This record gives sequence, structure tokens and C-alpha cells, in this order.
Amino acid sequence: MEHFFFHTTIGLVLITLLESLAILVPLLIGVAYLTLAERKILAAIQIRKGPNVNGLYGTLQAFADAIKMITKETIIPSGANRFLFLFAPFLSFSLAMIAWAVIPVNNGWAIANINVGVLYLLAISSLSVYGNLIAGWASNSKYAFLGGLRSAAQMVSYEVSIGLVIISVLLAVGSLNLNDIVLAQRHVWFCLPMFPMFIIFFISALAETNRAPFDFPEGESELVAGFFVEYSSLAFGLFFLGEYANMFLMSAMTSILFLGGWLPLVDVAPFNWIPGYLWLIGKIFFCLFVFVWVRGTFPRYRYDQLMRLGWKIFLPFSLVWVVLTAGFLLATGLLPQIG
Repeated sequence: MEHFFFHTTIGLVLITLLESLAILVPLLIGVAYLTLAERKILAAIQIRKGPNVNGLYGTLQAFADAIKMITKETIIPSGANRFLFLFAPFLSFSLAMIAWAVIPVNNGWAIANINVGVLYLLAISSLSVYGNLIAGWASNSKYAFLGGLRSAAQMVSYEVSIGLVIISVLLAVGSLNLNDIVLAQRHVWFCLPMFPMFIIFFISALAETNRAPFDFPEGESELVAGFFVEYSSLAFGLFFLGEYANMFLMSAMTSILFLGGWLPLVDVAPFNWIPGYLWLIGKIFFCLFVFVWVRGTFPRYRYDQLMRLGWKIFLPFSLVWVVLTAGFLLATGLLPQIG
């Protein structure tokens, strides 16, 4: 019996490892090519060519950048805390990866299909700010420290709104399981009845990932590069990969919570012939395109405007929406019964 249990445990570990690789390897390749796609889209918006030297139409530019970052020297400032300085980028990158453990790419296709998947994602996304904060403090630089403080303040402001948006979705579903949230959108995607919350969630996702027009923790015009101003080589590369992996994660969350996840546009031929995971990938790519489109279109906000948007507009509106949603579901008898 012990021998059988040993082999069963090894089998489970191997299956989990293979599932993890099946998610992480395409994700890392997607992150690499997202950097190229962003530069190409921004070039098209600005009527220029973008990367077009390395490989056919610049398709090898992402690998050229990776080789350049790996082969450069890692410089640690003399006054920096060496351990925390090197730990911060590793933390940011790791958190961006392990969040994918609960993301379902098809019906039941998740590394860990747990009943509290939403809480897991909220916990991981809340921890991600520590990478920026630690980097800003450990660098022993005023610019980096200000960038870390900005990142913390920004995350707190928009994490509250994101939490209330998710609560409104959970009220309609009655489950914290991401698989159940997608299946609850068989008849109508939540982006239609909850359109204002969909917009708030996406704008908050821009702020959560430090993307333009909310890229204040970097703030090139006043903080040079913000919390990672002292980083170079592979450490800088890990921050870079973490940011773009977080864009993938927030796009996946947007797709699952509001765009029906792997569900087709309409459940009729030929739409339902397309595999579910391809629908989810297509929706993620659409959200990523909007991320880049916003960067190339809108000017950066002032920091006080960002705080006012989060605390004086999004937070009160989200609170009112949650109360109205709960009241409507209770009055119509549509409030899900849990347990």
C-alpha cells in the first residue's frame, strides 16, 4: 500500500508539473512577443515602422532584447541592501506566474480548480506591490523610494474598487470558483448588465499594472524610472517580464469575470466549433490590444487626479452599485442560495 501511495504521489506531482509547464511556457513566450506587439502597435499609431531589423519584420527582436539583458552586468548600488535588492524582482516575477494556478483556460482546465479562486487571485495581486515597495526601499535612492511609495498608494486606491467590482460579480454567481463564474455567463456575459463595473475594473487594471496613463511609479518625466531606476541586466528583465505577465493576468481576469471566459460569442455554429481555450486566448489578446491602445492614445494623469478618480469616483460608485445589485437580486428572487 505504501509503495502504491508513493507512486500515486509521484504521478500527481508529475501531472501538476506538466500542467504548470503547459501554462507557463506559452505565457512566457506570449510575454516576449507582447513586447514586440506593443512596439509595433505604438509604431502604427505614431506612423512609424517599429522594430524591423532582427528577423523577418522584427520577429526576433524579443529574443535579441532577452539576450542583451541576460549578458549585461548586474550592477548593485554600494548603499543598497543586497539581498532585498535582488529579491524584489524575483518576487514580482514569481507572483505574476503563480497567480495562473487558478485560471481556467477551458471548462475544468485549471492547475488548481479551487472553490476560493477569486480570493487567491486577490491575495496574489495584493502581494505584488511588495516587489515594487521593496525595490524602492532597498535601492537606497530617493527616486526609487518615491516610486515605491507611489506604487503602494496606487495599489491601495484601486484594489478597493477592484474588490467591490468582484463582489458585485460574486453576488450574481454565488460562488468564488472561477469555473462557476464563467459557466454563469452562458446566457449573457456580465459586461452587458454590469457595464459600468466592467469599465471600472478595466481602468483599475490599468492602474494596478502601472500602465499608462497611470504609470506613476515609473514616472519617467519626474522619477527617471521610479522604483527600478537602479536596476540593470537580468534584475531589470524580471521586473519587465513581471509587468507584462501582470497584463496577461488582468486581461485573463477581465475575460473570465466579464467576457464569458472560454464561452463563444453565441452558442451556435460556426462559433461553437472553435475550442474554448482559443476563445479565451482571443479575448485576452483583445484586452491586451486595448492596454496598448490606451497607452498610445491618452496623456498621463497627474497623481492627484489619479487619487481623486480612485477615492472620490470609483469607490463611491462601486459601493452604490454593490448595494443596488444586492437589492435587485433579492427583490427579484435571483440572489443565489449558497450552501
